[in-house]
Amino acid sequence: MTEHWQVNLEVFEGPLDLLLHLINKYEIDIYDIPIAKITTQYMDYLHAMQILQLDVAGDYLVMAATLMSIKSQMLVPRNDGWDEEKEFTIEEEDPREELMEMLLEYRKFKNAASQLDHKQSERAEFFTKEPTDVSKYQEHIPLKKGEIDLLDLIDAFQSLIRRNELKEPEATIIEPEEVTVNDKMKWIESKIRNSPDASITFQHLFEYYSSKEVVVTFLALLELIKENKVDFKQDKTFSDIKLAFLT
Repeated sequence: MTEHWQVNLEVFEGPLDLLLHLINKYEIDIYDIPIAKITTQYMDYLHAMQILQLDVAGDYLVMAATLMSIKSQMLVPRNDGWDEEKEFTIEEEDPREELMEMLLEYRKFKNAASQLDHKQSERAEFFTKEPTDVSKYQEHIPLKKGEIDLLDLIDAFQSLIRRNELKEPEATIIEPEEVTVNDKMKWIESKIRNSPDASITFQHLFEYYSSKEVVVTFLALLELIKENKVDFKQDKTFSDIKLAFLT
């Protein structure tokens, strides 16, 4: 007795998609397909499509003919009698083998497509920011003998960013930018001016701030250096970088 069909027919991309759906629905072993059962279910589905006056593409009919052909081959008596449930020996050619290989290959690509769709959906939740143009900060800044290079300052900044990333939670809330580079320039000048020895360490400049504010602060520092207002130096290798006004 065939299954009762309802009108909520799924949309399939082709006959292999329909066959794979039936195999999954009825928990059929794809390596040992009961061809008579799957053919009946497949033909019932095509019949339902015709009753609902849905267009049945030619490749669906080709697959129907293929299934009927395999079914007829399975009905041919074997040396030890016909039994669809009995496995084929190495010497005997299983008429279902080509269909099985097609289904396995199709399932592999279908799963890959599903994973790509999932990745695309995940990517849609992210927003990409264009790289900031820092070319105006790349010009050579003359340094006195014994002073550290600007690249050392950038290395220190990268280390600072990495440490901040370890401290911050994985999920962060995007908030409107509240601090500008000009604001931070004035803030840095005030910090240096109000320090006991008119200098502060590079590390002290970036304490207790989010990665977003750290970037704005560093850009402000670069601008002050570019305008020859602030100097930076290191007393000895691996010691703290000190910032002070140029005299």
